[in-house]
Amino acid sequence: MVFELTEEQKAVRDAARDFAQTELLPGVIERDEEQRFPAEQVKKMGELGFLGMMVDPKYNGGGMDTVSYVLAMEEISKVDASASVVMSVNNSLVCWGLEKFGTEEQKQKYLTRLATGEVIGAFCLSEPEAGSDATSQRTTAEDKGDYYLLNGTKNWITNGSSASVYLVMAQTDPEKGHKGINCLIVEKGMEGFTIGNKENKMGIRGSDTHSLMFSDVKVPKENRIGENGFGFKFAMATLNGGRIGIASQALGIASGALELAVNYSKERKAFGKPIAEHQGVSFKLADMATKVEAARMLCLKAAWLKDQGRDFSKASAMAKLYAAESAMEIATEAVQIHGGYGYVKEYHVERLMRDAKITQIYEGTSEIQKIVISRELLK
Repeated sequence: MVFELTEEQKAVRDAARDFAQTELLPGVIERDEEQRFPAEQVKKMGELGFLGMMVDPKYNGGGMDTVSYVLAMEEISKVDASASVVMSVNNSLVCWGLEKFGTEEQKQKYLTRLATGEVIGAFCLSEPEAGSDATSQRTTAEDKGDYYLLNGTKNWITNGSSASVYLVMAQTDPEKGHKGINCLIVEKGMEGFTIGNKENKMGIRGSDTHSLMFSDVKVPKENRIGENGFGFKFAMATLNGGRIGIASQALGIASGALELAVNYSKERKAFGKPIAEHQGVSFKLADMATKVEAARMLCLKAAWLKDQGRDFSKASAMAKLYAAESAMEIATEAVQIHGGYGYVKEYHVERLMRDAKITQIYEGTSEIQKIVISRELLK
């Protein structure tokens, strides 16, 4: 086994770290408090190639491997998880799905702009009564010959108002169940497409999360991804890769919380010495560091398997499960180590703790990951 990164991968990691520290850190507390989308920062992410990292260069992408993507996601998530979730959705769910399954015309029309960040995308699966259950789509896409008539509501959509391109799952043939679902490319501004109010969230508050409403939206047939009824398979394949992105986000939150806790514990003194030298704190740091490293190895393994063209379903679910659980534990411990200072915004760890919680919920809850893992084990 070779655990050493290539020079190219190190360069990507270092570029992401520099961007996070110089562009994302200034103002991150204010953006969180004001629930302000990091529009300027996201634009720069696109210019630097962070929004289409794995896309083929012929479609304006970076042509990078998934390992590089994980490294960049970790560094950006250490500082601003609201920015990194935009990066995750655009890379893992939207760009990857379009490049893997879209037609050449769809790639030229949409992917070339998504990969550069000229526009950003949204992945629309969750509904008011169908969160992680992709088979229970109540949004309908009625076949009208040369177009679909789209009706329904989507909930919890990341990039809900900032996106211009939306991948929407909808039921065309209810009698066929999940085999009757299609994925349609919907553009902002289509008649009958409206965006609901922004959700007031506990964490990743800079990310814009909205409900979307579709009322007799005419979507051209050429905007369907794949053959008729391919939507469910599209969603499952895309979410499989999306788990790597969210696992990497959780890893970044965890490693960011650890770094802050280590630095603070070396500066803060109690009973005549830095608190890091007290066993109660040093043992906490040791446990936190071990969990961060374990999460990192799981994320990198899942990414490596994906890059090798091998089955990464179990690995990505394990990475997402463990990294999310660890992020919550480590961020909580970081607040504890900071004591009273951990409870105030200027020390950052309270925001990381709030951000960590969502990684246990979206892209399928921890319980969903356990279902995926157990199914793979029992095959």
